[in-house]
Amino acid sequence: MKLSIQNISKKYNKEKFGLKNYSLTAENGIMGLLGPNGAGKSTLMKIVATISQPTQGSVELEGIDIIQNPNYIRKVLGYLPQDFGVYENLNAYEFLEYIAAMKGVGGHGLRSRIEALLEGVNLIEAAKSQIGSYSGGMKQRIGIAQALLNDPKVLIFDEPTVGLDPEERMRFRNLMSDLAQNAIIILSSHIVSDIETIADEVVIMNNGTLITKGTLAEVIGQVEEKVFETLLENSSLTEFKAKHLVVNTNRQKDDVWVRYISNDPVTGSKAVVPSLEDAYMHLTKNRN
Repeated sequence: MKLSIQNISKKYNKEKFGLKNYSLTAENGIMGLLGPNGAGKSTLMKIVATISQPTQGSVELEGIDIIQNPNYIRKVLGYLPQDFGVYENLNAYEFLEYIAAMKGVGGHGLRSRIEALLEGVNLIEAAKSQIGSYSGGMKQRIGIAQALLNDPKVLIFDEPTVGLDPEERMRFRNLMSDLAQNAIIILSSHIVSDIETIADEVVIMNNGTLITKGTLAEVIGQVEEKVFETLLENSSLTEFKAKHLVVNTNRQKDDVWVRYISNDPVTGSKAVVPSLEDAYMHLTKNRN
């Protein structure tokens, strides 16, 4: 399948834009969205999910305008919003049966599909307990399961790994990898390592605009030979940060190892292999 987003803008008032002349295309595979708060990631996903309409522009799935024909994507859509809510008095089976009815999913195979999904998100043992007794991570997993109920061909996840422990994050990544061959998967995360591990393509956004889009190698390549490490005295760190874009620090007694991005490294620095986090910091901070 192919999703085409052309010159969409979302204007909230005279001065505030959620998106500005935003364009991209997505095909089967996993597209990871990165950007600071307010970058426009959730706005973009709500428009693709037909929850919100753009002020201008078009969104097409397989050449069909889904702004004018929202049901065309809704029947093949799985969506997990960031503020996903549950009915806490229902158990997992009851909740997923309710969501299935809302989506028009039924038939003799529904119960077995629900059980397979609960197995997939590691909730089968808690499936008969009320969702109100679930932890935050368990509720997030039931949200992932409901998004998959209708065997979707377009999947949209807004911060899907929030509240998940490392083992469950790995389980989620494996599940997405299994689905990606036959579906367009768009997911956002503040956890850069999740995107780095799972995404076929990376999209970095800021202030409602597209900064870059490409494979992991292509995006990371934008900071090639710009990432360095050096050892500083703790007392000089503040001054160093004023002059350089620091990615992270690692304190060791009176000294600190500093990883930073620069076109003009300080004497004694060593070049290091760049990561997606380095590229993200460089591109969103717009500094050398």
